[in-house]
Amino acid sequence: MNIPRYVHLENKPMEKNTRKILKNGRNSYYVNIPKEIIRKYKWSERMKVSVEDKGKGTVVIKNKRK
Repeated sequence: MNIPRYVHLENKPMEKNTRKILKNGRNSYYVNIPKEIIRKYKWSERMKVSVEDKGKGTVVIKNKRK
């Protein structure tokens, strides 16, 4: 049986807002948020946000208001 070394699914360019999950230290990970989104919601550096797991691969990031 001849097994291919790779499978070519689609010939589409990578989406602009596709990001990688990166490891930060031993116990945490991070994802960079595109600056267009940061500007749209007027978020700033060191601003507190809440991260909510909605299940089925959906995560919501919200401004954590005092």
